[in-house]
Amino acid sequence: MAIMSASERAAQIWPVLALAARNRQILTYEIVGRLIGVPARGLGHLLEPIQSYCLSKDYPPLTILVVQEATGTPGGGFIAASANEFSKKQLEVFDFDWLNHIVPTPKELAAAVQRPSSKRRS
Repeated sequence: MAIMSASERAAQIWPVLALAARNRQILTYEIVGRLIGVPARGLGHLLEPIQSYCLSKDYPPLTILVVQEATGTPGGGFIAASANEFSKKQLEVFDFDWLNHIVPTPKELAAAVQRPSSKRRS
């Protein structure tokens, strides 16, 4: 059994988040972890390629839908919006037509992480 790369797992997570957006749902790290079979603690690393891809394509931040159960906010690795923008950005994600956009390939997701737009904003 081969171990999946972060970008391969991200490609697996993308449709879960796209469907959540269509259904206007917020998911916890625990729920996403259970759906794809990984521990919730490792999800930030797997969400990074999605966040980077959205930044590079100027899409709404799809990963904003994954939140910590205790706080209702994304984890510390989320850089696509400031804390005071969370509600507005979640609405943008809900309103975006994710189902009419092709799921990025693992290669595209991996490449997005290498782009300058994926680095932490000041």
